[in-house]
This record gives sequence, C-alpha cells and structure tokens, in this order.
Amino acid sequence: MTAPPLNPHDLEALRPQLLRYAQLQLRNPAWAEDAVSETLLAALERPQAFAGRSQLRTWLIGILKHKLVDQIRRNCREISTTADDERSIEDELFAADGHWREQPADWGDPEHSLHQAEFFQVLEACVDHLPGQQGRLFMMREWLELETDEICKALGITPTNLWVMLHRARLRLRECLQLNWFQSREAG
Repeated sequence: MTAPPLNPHDLEALRPQLLRYAQLQLRNPAWAEDAVSETLLAALERPQAFAGRSQLRTWLIGILKHKLVDQIRRNCREISTTADDERSIEDELFAADGHWREQPADWGDPEHSLHQAEFFQVLEACVDHLPGQQGRLFMMREWLELETDEICKALGITPTNLWVMLHRARLRLRECLQLNWFQSREAG
C-alpha cells in the first residue's frame, strides 16, 4: 500500500492544531513555534516516512512529541522553578493525620464532564496555572506520555522528585477543577 503524497497545504492547515498542542506542552510561544516548524520541516524532508497507516494529524503529533522533548532538553536551563513548587499544597488540603481538612464535594459523573468541551477549556486553564516545573512535568508525563526515565534525564531530576511534583500537580489540578468546574456547575 502506497501512502498518499504529502500536500504542503494539508500540512499548513494542521499548523494551528500542532501549535496549540505545542504551546500547551511548552508554555513558551517561541519554543512552540520552533518545535512545530521543525515538525513540519521533518515531514517535508521525509514524506516517504508517512506510510498512510494513520491520519496525517496523528503522524505529525508523533513527530511533534519528539520535537517537544528536544526543545525541552535544549532549553532546560531556562526552565524556572518557582517558589510555588516549594509550597506544600498537601498542608493546605490535608490535616496532620492525613485526612482531608474539608471533604471534597462529590463530582457526580466525571465521565459525562469529559464529553463537554467546556470541561477541557477549564482543564487547560488549570494546567496553565500550575507552577512552571509542575505544569511541565505533568504535561510531559500525562500528555506526552513520556516515561519516568526520559523526564528525569531531560530535566536532571530524580524519580522521587518527579513523583512528588506530579503528586502536587495533581492535587492542584483537583483543587482548581473543584473550584472552577464542579462547584460552578452545582451553582448553575
């Protein structure tokens, strides 16, 4: 089976989607633009690599994931860790005995929320408001689906540090979604 030839217009039409994806991962418009440009250039340089076994968009996202990791590695020194990373959200949410200070509200049927576009807008906003390093690690692990070893090597951190920061990021996301999605849905 021969793959259809790559049409530069099709690639350009997918650029905004790729750029949005890259910006969510990198949180730096210039780096995102570089990664997307490198992705499209790689696709144009090796069109034979697109075998047509997947959608063009899926193939490009696969290339983009590698370009994002490269971009993170190149710019690792510029990635800042903020004081927020040091502040313990666990202390805010949990009592000394490990129980919730305030029991979280029932989220109802979260699967139903996943099908709502508004939910993803709130989720993106919550991820965007994670402290720099936490947000970056969360995106690398959960959205880019990178392995622990890859992330630790790219950012020069230990696996223990990675898991602590991922835990804190998930707690912050839970709190943000609780305030900005689930409680607002109950009130409406």
